[in-house]
Amino acid sequence: MSQAEIGLIGLGVMGSNLALNIAEKGNKIAVFNRTVEATHKFYAEAGDLQGQIVPCDTIEEFVAAIRPPRPIIIMIKAGEPVDQQMEILKPYLAKGDIMIDAGNANFRDTMRRFEALKDSGLTFIGMGVSGGEEGARHGPSIMVGGKEESWKRVETVLTSIAAKYDNVPCVAWLGENGAGHFVKTIHNGIEYADMQMIAEIYGILRDGLKMSASEIGEVFGTWNKGRLNSYLIEITEKVLKAADPLTGKPIVDLILDKAGQKGTGKWSVIEAQNMGVPATGIEAAVAARSISSMKDEREAAEKILGLPQVGEFKVADKAAFIKDLESALLAAKIGAYAQGFAVMSAASKEFNWNLPMPTIAKIWRAGCIIRSQFLDEITTAFTKAPDAANLIVTPAFAAMVKDTDGALRRVVSAAVLGGLPVPALASALGYFDSYRRGRGTANVIQAQRDFFGAHGFDRVDGADSHHGPWGSGLNA
Repeated sequence: MSQAEIGLIGLGVMGSNLALNIAEKGNKIAVFNRTVEATHKFYAEAGDLQGQIVPCDTIEEFVAAIRPPRPIIIMIKAGEPVDQQMEILKPYLAKGDIMIDAGNANFRDTMRRFEALKDSGLTFIGMGVSGGEEGARHGPSIMVGGKEESWKRVETVLTSIAAKYDNVPCVAWLGENGAGHFVKTIHNGIEYADMQMIAEIYGILRDGLKMSASEIGEVFGTWNKGRLNSYLIEITEKVLKAADPLTGKPIVDLILDKAGQKGTGKWSVIEAQNMGVPATGIEAAVAARSISSMKDEREAAEKILGLPQVGEFKVADKAAFIKDLESALLAAKIGAYAQGFAVMSAASKEFNWNLPMPTIAKIWRAGCIIRSQFLDEITTAFTKAPDAANLIVTPAFAAMVKDTDGALRRVVSAAVLGGLPVPALASALGYFDSYRRGRGTANVIQAQRDFFGAHGFDRVDGADSHHGPWGSGLNA
């Protein structure tokens, strides 16, 4: 029997769907699960794809079933379980074999694993996979980090299973060690910001304009036909229009307002802070999810503090205001993407990855959660200006920011005056206002730092004195 082209360990939801995708695209795949019954069940339910699948009951059988050098996808819970699985695998592997972590791993774990294997003859790939269950089954966006020769071994298989945008596969090798998982982390950080901004716009429509879930769904459906066309806007329309089968009420009105998170958004914020790159939209979104989890505290605080006494939320022209909401959301999304790409640019220098920004935008155009119409425009912008300091200063996006800035300002103002929380939208406005201002206010911060800590400062006139006159009696 011919050997499998690739192997996969872990037949949970994501692993099973990825394995079926691989098999369906004509690649022979060996599969193994810690629980043998799960392997047998998966194979029994594979139907017409059974001829492309080699189910294995033991690690020895599994490894022997794969053509050397053996690429093995590990699709299990991130963290220590991956390390444990790698240790189990290692005694059965040979020089050149490749272990591939396709979970939501912290890129620093990926770098550690890559380094630990460097003298062993084995190698490692950290592979970001975006698109959820549906993407894994029918075509995800795939971000690969590892040695280029390792990528070459799996390129044919991964290219065959990736999502396609205008027949271009949404998969790429992005650099060594943790590059792929880092890019996936920032993808998820942008996803957090995008979702939070959508939720804030929904809140304005629901609590400010008192619109029903289905009415708001219609608004998002209209927006999805224009500049905001994206997967997240598309599914927002669908969830807002969906009815609860038990009560007939809008299902969204019956869902508890506590959002979960698995860590990738937080990692994005931590790494942005480590590199000194502002990612305020992502920070606001992560914080908002944390506040959402404090349901009991929020309910208690409402009883003690009450809601802001701001009177009725009024707009002079509802249709014009909804148009402002559309433009404001576009502006805020641009800010979030710009911040995410700025973090990746800094990481590229920090870790010597040479991350290809146009390529990253290209592979996010289909298959992933943040796929949207303007990723095509981001691709074009970075292709024309690969060394741009920030996305928002490229000609196309500078024009978009100028076009939507007024709407974002009006929406944030209306929300704040109406007592409606818009932390992510407000963060985007603050980011634009700070980034575009040549003379800011950090001079007084530097004066304070020098006053209490003699930290020194630079002068605008270039004079040599780098400390203030505080010691002459002003601080007495």
